[in-house]
Amino acid sequence: MGNRERCVDQLDAALVSRVAATFDKPCPAPGEPLPPLWHWAFFQNPLSGTQLGGDGHPTRGGFLPPADDRNRMWAGGRVEFLAPLRAGIEAERVSTVSDIQEKQGRTGSLLFVTVQHDYRQRGEVSIRESQDIVYRQPSPPKLSLDEPMPEADWSQTIDPDPVLLFRYSAVTFNGHRIHYDWPYVTDTEGYPGLVVHGPLIATLQLQAFCDANPRARPTSMCYRGLRPLIADKPFQTTGRITDHGIAELTAGNEDGPAHRATVEFNDTEDQESRS
Repeated sequence: MGNRERCVDQLDAALVSRVAATFDKPCPAPGEPLPPLWHWAFFQNPLSGTQLGGDGHPTRGGFLPPADDRNRMWAGGRVEFLAPLRAGIEAERVSTVSDIQEKQGRTGSLLFVTVQHDYRQRGEVSIRESQDIVYRQPSPPKLSLDEPMPEADWSQTIDPDPVLLFRYSAVTFNGHRIHYDWPYVTDTEGYPGLVVHGPLIATLQLQAFCDANPRARPTSMCYRGLRPLIADKPFQTTGRITDHGIAELTAGNEDGPAHRATVEFNDTEDQESRS
């Protein structure tokens, strides 16, 4: 615990354009704000193949603690959007391992690791983030949740085909084999197909929120994975406003919810009427 890592990124135009193409969104010009959660495509320390483990992730025991013979999952996290990161302007990420806990779950022993990230640009913190990573002992994945999808004010259908997963892995420099290596994900980790990235789901959830509420500016997001979503099976990103400045988001399909999130936001129309 306490391990620290720093990464500097130029937020260069070439990668910004590739992220925009992946999400089928307009490409921010240099100096313009990046949409929320696009920062996950940047600040990746490049490692050689010899520095990767059998699952495609960086070898454990460096920045993150050793967790041999366990499968890694992105469990959830919390993000504060203090100011937008702007394309083409140098920024840095400083990450610290803040907590490590061993717990007993339904499928056996679970190792929870919490990592804090501060993203700075021009000397100011733009994004403050806490990520929860869980390492679980190999066990059959839970593929359904026995509850219906909630009522929603808006919904978008996503077709997570292998091309989308491959492109997201590419723009985030994510070598985790469960997202693109069919023999590995089915034979070694026991999933029925390629697994949709947790960060990709969270980004699509927030993107759908912004599409449905164009005057809303997210100030924070708390998200949690409940079960995996598998490629080539469409899912919905839905949401509803539950209180002033608060929205509840869900991603899932006929097998039930898979990811939940709470977004806090400011309404620019309210701000304009008070000014």
